[in-house]
Amino acid sequence: MFTGIITGVGRITALHALGSSLSFGKRLTVAAPGSYLDDVNLGDSIAINGACMTVTSLDLAASAFTVDVSAESLACTSGLDAPGPVNLEKALRAHDRLGGHIVSGHVDGIGAVTHFDRVGESWELRVMAPADLGRFLAFKGSITVNGVSLTVNRVTDTPAGCEVRINLIPHTVDHTALGALQSGSRVNLEIDLIARYVERMLGDHAPQSLKALA
Repeated sequence: MFTGIITGVGRITALHALGSSLSFGKRLTVAAPGSYLDDVNLGDSIAINGACMTVTSLDLAASAFTVDVSAESLACTSGLDAPGPVNLEKALRAHDRLGGHIVSGHVDGIGAVTHFDRVGESWELRVMAPADLGRFLAFKGSITVNGVSLTVNRVTDTPAGCEVRINLIPHTVDHTALGALQSGSRVNLEIDLIARYVERMLGDHAPQSLKALA
């Protein structure tokens, strides 16, 4: 479990195929900030660009770790198949502050950046989410973009999908990998956990007794 509050910006430095065909995944080597891994053990969970991964090896001297990513995970995420900067968050501990919102580290869909530019001292980020995620997105609701917990300022349903507008303060741009985004960038999206359960209880698959309460 995570909060969407990024605790470090790392970099994928190497990828190693785990087999000879596309049905095999890849082993990623990730460089982390200095001392970031001091409290990390083998088997711990770290979210990389919002996708929960298991640490399979540690090199504390180099401040680097590896994770094995399945072919299925590579197909359902963005930014894990090539070298580059990534957002990192260690798993939530029971006594930690919940500064963002409850994040599972499971990517629900891949969005596309349609606009990213300055507005005053901040930045406006617009992301086109897949249409089937639209019912989970709401004004002032939460969304996770590449592992970052963000607040939705506007929702617009279009034939191409559901566009959300988000305001990024300078601190967020400076302390995450979101500053590297540009129009056309693909991003990992995770919907709010509460919205997921509400839709299950009150949506098309809900018992009639529960629908009557809506």
